[in-house]
Amino acid sequence: MTATASSRVRLYLGTEKGTYVATTDLRRRKWLVTGPFQPGSAVFHVAPDPRTPGDVYALANSGFWGPSIFRSRDYGRKWSEVATPGFPPPGKRKAPKEFGKFPPEAIRALWHLEPGREDEPKTLFLGADPHRLYRSDDRGASWEENQGIALHPTRPKWAPGGGGPCLHTILLDPERPSRMYVGLSAAGTFRTDDSGETWKPVNHGVAVNFLPETRPEVGQCVHHVALDPSDSRVAYRQDHNGIYLSEDSMEHWTRVGQPLTTDFGFVVATSPSLPGGAVFAPLSPPEVTRTMPGQRFQLYWFDRKKRSFRPMVRSSAFIGEFGNHREGLAIDRLEPAGIYYGSTGGQVIYTPDAGRSWSAIPFQFPKIHSVSVSVPGG
Repeated sequence: MTATASSRVRLYLGTEKGTYVATTDLRRRKWLVTGPFQPGSAVFHVAPDPRTPGDVYALANSGFWGPSIFRSRDYGRKWSEVATPGFPPPGKRKAPKEFGKFPPEAIRALWHLEPGREDEPKTLFLGADPHRLYRSDDRGASWEENQGIALHPTRPKWAPGGGGPCLHTILLDPERPSRMYVGLSAAGTFRTDDSGETWKPVNHGVAVNFLPETRPEVGQCVHHVALDPSDSRVAYRQDHNGIYLSEDSMEHWTRVGQPLTTDFGFVVATSPSLPGGAVFAPLSPPEVTRTMPGQRFQLYWFDRKKRSFRPMVRSSAFIGEFGNHREGLAIDRLEPAGIYYGSTGGQVIYTPDAGRSWSAIPFQFPKIHSVSVSVPGG
């Protein structure tokens, strides 16, 4: 790959109609948009692999063919299909006899792909519907289901969230090689300390207003979770029932979002270039519009030490109804930090300077499911 290609900043957008790639230089002002790739499929997540710059994975969900995983080896210019758990090998899948009709045991949708650790360069983790976790140790050529999740003793109590029974969040603890976390809707967050053999529910303190028991062991509808880059014991959680903070590896959660007009939402993001907190995008309550209050685009920075929020957009020029899905926010690791927001209306709004100025990419995308960013070196 040329030096020019490897020195670019790229946004990878999973949309209702395929994958798009938006490319810019380090100033992050002018963008070139390419795509769609996997056209016509709902792509829930596009994941660049920082261990192998240029490698990118897309999770495509087709109502006709079912879910498929695609990989690019050249920053998203060309794509080829890799294996999908439970489906025939690439190129040998037959069309269903009826639209959208698949075996009851089949995966219904692919939600999240997480590259493994630096010392496991071929390892990938995959979250799917219904409530499944898979691991590959050959870059997606084969997959093995995690039995600790599949046979979890609390599984009969798990329920589908609004998007189905999905495993949508996978977090690897960078300081503890045997520890990782998953988030499931609507079951909550779970932690393993033995590389996935066993999983402990870690939802203590998170309220549930849609169940008879308001603080159960499992059943929370977690929307997204992010670890603090400076201390992986610290986690920020956007739940159906508010914004929460944990400072003890998710053993206990404290609701911190009450000072906001609303602390309902779907996204949360962190980055080493913005230490000490997290970015949230609060939305009006679920029984209202699930869009940003006041018909204005706004993100909030949560300062962990001060336990306070501040708006990041001083005077929003973006007026209207802005909603998003759980993977619709990303932050790069450049200085100053770039923050990128993708809406269900197809807009990408971003700042190249940690919130001092905001712009929109001048391209109308389909409904955006996910936003991921890669920078030079990964």
